[in-house]
Amino acid sequence: MPPRRPAANKGRSANIERKTSETEISLTIDLDGTGVYDVDTGNGFLDHMVSQISRHGLIDITLKAKGDLHTGWHHLVEDVAITLGRAFNEALGDARGIRRMGHAMVPLDETLAMVALDCSGRGYAVIETTLDDSMVETLPGALVKHFFESFALEGKINLHAKIITGVSPHHKAEALCKALARSLRDALEPDPRAPSTIPSTKGTLSG
Repeated sequence: MPPRRPAANKGRSANIERKTSETEISLTIDLDGTGVYDVDTGNGFLDHMVSQISRHGLIDITLKAKGDLHTGWHHLVEDVAITLGRAFNEALGDARGIRRMGHAMVPLDETLAMVALDCSGRGYAVIETTLDDSMVETLPGALVKHFFESFALEGKINLHAKIITGVSPHHKAEALCKALARSLRDALEPDPRAPSTIPSTKGTLSG
């Protein structure tokens, strides 16, 4: 795990506390971070997924979550993704000066994953993980798809993610998270040719 150190704060950060009868979540993100993470959800593979997004997206994430695990992992995974998406949308603000769109092809041994996204202000998700009938370590594979969908809808991101080829469920899920991270990093980078412009002919990305 990277050393704990504060990232430079350029204003694109958010802190969200979410408490329901099913889960309790505390999340802080900094979109202008260095990939520092401190993640504890109670599920090791979910921790791994969020940590990959942090490290390869250069997004600092501090996440503490607990839930009604006697019902399974669904509520926890869903609410973590919801909270992460809402925090992302809040931190992004009006999206002024960003590139807005990003994509990545990420290999991991036998696996190849693709993600393309648009921080458009309109949530949409087309996700093909090929994991629905698999277990990814301790996490049901169908929840990987649900995590991506929930994050995209709450983050108001148009997200397309697909496994091109692969065998290992672990590799598929990890490669998808790395591809998501790299795509977000590209989309969030400042556009040097339009540093103060909202990247839309409408003049807004609020929907």
